Amino acid sequence: MTAAVIRRTGWAGIALVLVAAMWARPASGAVHVWEKQEVTLTSSRSYANPYTDMVVWVDLTGPDFSKRVYGFWDGGHTFRVRLVATEPGDWHWTSGSSPRDAGLDSRHGSFHAVAWSEAEKQENPLRRGFLRASKNGHALELADGTPFLLVGDTWWAAGTSRFRWYDDDRQRPIGPDAGFKDYVRYRKAQGYNWINMIAAFPNWETDGQPWHVVMKDGTTVRSAWLEFGTGSAKNMDNEGGRPFLFPGGVPGYESMFPDVNRINPAYFDAIDRRIDYLNQQGFVVFIEVSRRDASLCWKRYYSWPDSYARFIEYVWSRWQANNVVLSPIHLDIISESVGPKDYDQAIGEVLHRYGPPPFGTLLSANANPSTLENWGQPSWVTLQQTGNEREHNSYWYLTEIFHAVNPPEPAINGEPYYSGYKDARGLGGSGYKHGAPGGTEEDARFVRSSMYGSFLSGGLGGYVYGAEGIWGADIEPAAPVKMWDAFRWISGAEVKYLREFALSIGRRYEDLQPNADLVSPDKNYDLKSYDGWAYCARTPEKDIFLAYFEKGAPQEQIRGARLSTAYRARWFNPRNGSWQDAGGLQSGVTGVIQLPNAPTDDDWGLQLIAESSAAQ
Repeated sequence: MTAAVIRRTGWAGIALVLVAAMWARPASGAVHVWEKQEVTLTSSRSYANPYTDMVVWVDLTGPDFSKRVYGFWDGGHTFRVRLVATEPGDWHWTSGSSPRDAGLDSRHGSFHAVAWSEAEKQENPLRRGFLRASKNGHALELADGTPFLLVGDTWWAAGTSRFRWYDDDRQRPIGPDAGFKDYVRYRKAQGYNWINMIAAFPNWETDGQPWHVVMKDGTTVRSAWLEFGTGSAKNMDNEGGRPFLFPGGVPGYESMFPDVNRINPAYFDAIDRRIDYLNQQGFVVFIEVSRRDASLCWKRYYSWPDSYARFIEYVWSRWQANNVVLSPIHLDIISESVGPKDYDQAIGEVLHRYGPPPFGTLLSANANPSTLENWGQPSWVTLQQTGNEREHNSYWYLTEIFHAVNPPEPAINGEPYYSGYKDARGLGGSGYKHGAPGGTEEDARFVRSSMYGSFLSGGLGGYVYGAEGIWGADIEPAAPVKMWDAFRWISGAEVKYLREFALSIGRRYEDLQPNADLVSPDKNYDLKSYDGWAYCARTPEKDIFLAYFEKGAPQEQIRGARLSTAYRARWFNPRNGSWQDAGGLQSGVTGVIQLPNAPTDDDWGLQLIAESSAAQ
């Protein structure tokens, strides 16, 4: 073991490294399928920059599996390859490296994988395997075929000390002293099973620099992700430090910009702890490599696409054996980034050099307005998304994905309306005008519009919630909304009711086809709003309809039903997840159903099931 490893990990870390190194020998005993395993290898030589100068892998074989699995440098002479067994049985691996290194090459190992018991799967559904598309391609399921309707939250800064890490498991109240585990426990109790996060941000400490910097060559770049109105950058380090080392390679600004070709493994070790904990608690993690505002300097002052592709592969190889969805970029604002084609170059290089993720991990991106619009098809995307287009006129992008992507792929709205997103960031009247103050009923109703409207527009994969204060992990004294206050807003507690609405028809929700025009009328004139519109989806057999009416939407008729057929009707209350019987309704000879008035003038969901349907 090198002195560098000793300094970075401390003596407790040395024991862990030694234990991991022992695992690199031929293993005996059993492990579970879909349980992360780690091969730890020690190089025989030192390298100037192991992150860029060395590539390591293992060739892994097992039942119906034979692939090369790439690893990563983790400080000093230590390299790791993370893998999982996808089926019970005997598994074998042989290591390799480029350039060849006696400590990394031709190591061998084996292990035996066993299945989890049904009781163990009940304790943690992720023991059923990684996410994949459902049989028809439009929804999500786990590897054993169990349906997975995601209910997520947006914690972009979850890998940083904004979500404080405590080694102990003591429960702390949601407030200034709350830690990462406390927020996980809180959302788990509310039925969440998914978290959005970003691996590395474009800034890492309060640097006193303005929002934009004009470089000496005249180029304007963003120096940091600043809190609006505070004039200070966010602290985006964690207990391991910052993701990249200083000084950087931007001429004249070496102390301001990091060197993206030199990583700090200790920073990513800290994210390991968080992702492992989330998986242990039943949360899938959607992890994006970087935010788009780092890309302008990255492309101008470093080798593009090579340097960025190297970082994509580093992130993907580090967490490929966790239950995650991987993303190469958080592309929510294209005007503050290199273009989609630039990212396509880098992603293409990763896939050419290393191949797709070896264990079938889904690939996606938070993309404005959608992954389909930005990258077309066919593309590297296997989970489609819309993002950062807030109002109800944007839900249609999910419908476009539903009909245009062939073969079908599941879709979600990854960054819809953020709860409390109305001038909440101190913009003095120049901010977002279509939202509502956080914690109010109006604000919760806008969240419900984006949730049910997105789902019925084709986002059958599920829904990702977001809130002002949480997405930016706001803890500064000057922040108008503190994250621990936003966690307690009513809107976040209501997200779980989407599952009740969707699963009220069992797995038949996967067969729903979005068509807002089945509700007549379905729109008013207001595009920049969350009120007055309606959404609908039905099964191809026309035996099941699910609909949602925003507040103020006329409730007159649903068309496209079976001709002259009796349907059972139920109103769904999205504020508490309860159902209210609406009696029997009869379609006419043209397949039109006249609807009764909703129970109140609030927003409501509606379920129609034909009397002859097997779903009854």
